[in-house]
Amino acid sequence: MKKNSLLVFFLFFFFSTLKLNAEIIVLSKCDHKEDGFLKNEYILNLNELIMTRNYVYNEKTYQKYKITDLSVKKSNSYVRNIYQENGKILTLKHGYPQFYTQILFEKNKKEIFIKAVLNDIESVSKVSTCKKIEKFDRQS
Repeated sequence: MKKNSLLVFFLFFFFSTLKLNAEIIVLSKCDHKEDGFLKNEYILNLNELIMTRNYVYNEKTYQKYKITDLSVKKSNSYVRNIYQENGKILTLKHGYPQFYTQILFEKNKKEIFIKAVLNDIESVSKVSTCKKIEKFDRQS
């Protein structure tokens, strides 16, 4: 009985003194090579390993996509899992094993890239430059 109460006390003490650090990077006011946006931002939560992209098309871009796809919305948001590798932040692979794409970020850089791989041949292209980058370290 004493062992159980000592174990519970130790666990309670350990978890109450544990501090969690969350690094969050927000890239906002991002342009795009081909499309126009009223809002285009990326939120990278490095603690939870998720990227959230929030965007609102301008009228011209919205009409361009609406012609071919009736499900297109003027404003949208999506979430992707991310991971860090060699100082870079990448979304999980999207596509098939022979051909896939990933969004690629580098810490403290305002550029956003798309990485495409076809049969193990890799290409990286810049798709966006953001005007504002903010880093937040949250402790709880």
